[in-house]
Amino acid sequence: MDYFVEPDWIPQGEIAVPGDKSISHRAMMFAAIADGESEIHGFLQSTDCLATMNAVRALGAHVSHCADVFKIRGCGQYGLSAADHDLDLGNSGTGMRLLAGLLVGQSFNSCLCGDPSLHKRPMGRITDPLIQMGASIEDSAGKPPIYIYGGQRLRGLNYCSPIASAQVKSAVLIAALYAQGETQMSEPQLSRDHTERLFPSFGITIQRENNQVSLCGGQHLRAARVDIAGDFSSAIFFIVAAVIARQASIFLPNINVNPTRIGALDILRQMGADIVLTNCREHSGEPIADIKVNGGKDLQALTLPAQAAVRAIDDWPALFIAAACAQGVTKVRGIAELRVKETDRIAAMAEGLQVLGIKVQALSDSITIEGGVMGGGTVDSYGDHRIAMAFSCAAARAQGEIRVRQCDNVDTSFPYFVQAARDLQLPIREIS
Repeated sequence: MDYFVEPDWIPQGEIAVPGDKSISHRAMMFAAIADGESEIHGFLQSTDCLATMNAVRALGAHVSHCADVFKIRGCGQYGLSAADHDLDLGNSGTGMRLLAGLLVGQSFNSCLCGDPSLHKRPMGRITDPLIQMGASIEDSAGKPPIYIYGGQRLRGLNYCSPIASAQVKSAVLIAALYAQGETQMSEPQLSRDHTERLFPSFGITIQRENNQVSLCGGQHLRAARVDIAGDFSSAIFFIVAAVIARQASIFLPNINVNPTRIGALDILRQMGADIVLTNCREHSGEPIADIKVNGGKDLQALTLPAQAAVRAIDDWPALFIAAACAQGVTKVRGIAELRVKETDRIAAMAEGLQVLGIKVQALSDSITIEGGVMGGGTVDSYGDHRIAMAFSCAAARAQGEIRVRQCDNVDTSFPYFVQAARDLQLPIREIS
């Protein structure tokens, strides 16, 4: 599937973006091992999250739904049962890494696998600390598939992660529920904290201080209701489209604005964007707001330190589009993690921007983008959903039609992206 997008688009209107992907994964897993029946409102029905749902079903949890309300009758902490097949997580790194943390505490063996793209992604970052906790795991040179041998006696761990990663942190914390004693986890910079915020809703006590969290093993989850707001990392593509357009005004209600997630919003504001948060409130431990964006502002380039990378890690493809439309040269460091996402996002974005006439220099963990006139052309997303959406929304400023190749995987995070784009007046066509 390719997208064809006509140039000089002016975003106008209001759209609702789908539920947060990170929270959807976690809520489904936690409900599966909770006592009683949980309700999840706003669960993201993307291919990634549905893969997690299918995995917990295969492990014995009962899941039903009507519209976007899911009911999960949990099995309790130790009530899951062995699946009769390998657990296929498709393209979902989050699903695989977090399920590994859950499965090391079970009494049975499991195998986690996925598509060819997922089988290229590093898993040693989570298997190393889990093995230190006493888990028995085999993988393929640090890559999937992951074989987990159950019945191990886990012990608490004091783990200092070399990287700031919510997936590493969450895998360790979930495994800690099954470990004897206390587990402490620290990271060089605070990564996404959805696990820490969601655990108390399920009755889990967790201690947090700066970049360190601790949890005592032996706690049991109880059923909960979880309300999931819109995913900021889906909203960011339309936010950037409105920011770079010559005239635009869009409204995005009910968006998760967790401080560990909205680094991209802070960066856009530093560049001069007009973005306002209103109606701020909280649901299921997460801050929520409505977002209003007005275009027509001249963006200014920035030099960003490595510390800026973590809080915008999924949003850099969209931010690179904003940088291409800014006055001056934007320099970003500390983004090596983008090399091991669904594709090499630094290389893919650099290649696509150059096709559109933008000067780019990409190094191992940094990128330099000189703002300029963005033309049209054919760019390849390499099957990466965020690359595909970023270049589609670049049409708000492009001077020629943009064709984006290999867009099928947009469904992994934003299953109705094309319709949402059309609701904001984006002239986009799908060609098989």
